[in-house]
Amino acid sequence: MADSNGGTGGGTTGTELGTYLRARRAQVTPAEAGLPTGMGLRRTPGLRREELATLAGVSVDYYTRLERGRETNPSTPVIDALSRALRLRGDAHERLHELAELASGRLTVPHPTTDDTVRDSVLQMLEALRPMPAYVVSRHSYMLAANPAGRRLLPGMWDLPPEQRNVTRYLFLHPVGRTLYVPWEDTVAKSVAHLRAVGGTDPDDPRMTRLVGELLLKSPEFASMWGRYDVQERGGGTKTFDHPKVGGMTLTYEVMQLARTGGQRLVAYQAPAGSPDEAAMLGLDPLSSPGRPSPSGD
Repeated sequence: MADSNGGTGGGTTGTELGTYLRARRAQVTPAEAGLPTGMGLRRTPGLRREELATLAGVSVDYYTRLERGRETNPSTPVIDALSRALRLRGDAHERLHELAELASGRLTVPHPTTDDTVRDSVLQMLEALRPMPAYVVSRHSYMLAANPAGRRLLPGMWDLPPEQRNVTRYLFLHPVGRTLYVPWEDTVAKSVAHLRAVGGTDPDDPRMTRLVGELLLKSPEFASMWGRYDVQERGGGTKTFDHPKVGGMTLTYEVMQLARTGGQRLVAYQAPAGSPDEAAMLGLDPLSSPGRPSPSGD
């Protein structure tokens, strides 16, 4: 899998650790790290290797070997020191530790099975959630099932062939996907960060490789965000829509992991009772407002 920063993003886990370190190093300025900015033009967009090594208390040679995948057994204190120097928090901090353990062989991650079959009990749950929009996606955010409002929430998604029904792909390459969310940039950044999070431990997954390869080729914006190597597991939150059929609305959503599915997630949206946002949301389901014309989009 080609990375926009020159690494493959796949191959050995040591290379993946190095890719992560390079990407995160490029995002920390000397001023943010408490270093003097100096004079003249810097060829490095963020910290230099020697600056990061000094901040973390390791030798430049050791850090260089670590970044290039020649050192694959960093200790926990070294990883913690690098994490502090890189100003990593939350999922980003955990990802650095995870990649270090993978590089050293202390952690092995089984290849998740790819199963797009949604259990009947989950399909019944989608129906029970009506009129709230809800859908099921795979670990790489391929759309697998939805209730009527969930289908209409993302116009044009279900017109695509199944192999193209991916939420991240929709955001970057579908014309409606580029205008549906407000602001678009925040939504796509989180989607890319999630893709990095789920794909970093299994970068050679064929489906992941095809998806990222297509997006790197067709979207410079995706390539730029992918090269940053931000990571974020998806949870609940709020999204604002500029929907072509029901207008503007801000919905809260929850993301629930489904057991024994290889990473499938159920995503459900809601709005405060009696609010204009709820009125717009209810317009997505033809059964929720008798006599109201239902929006197209199936």
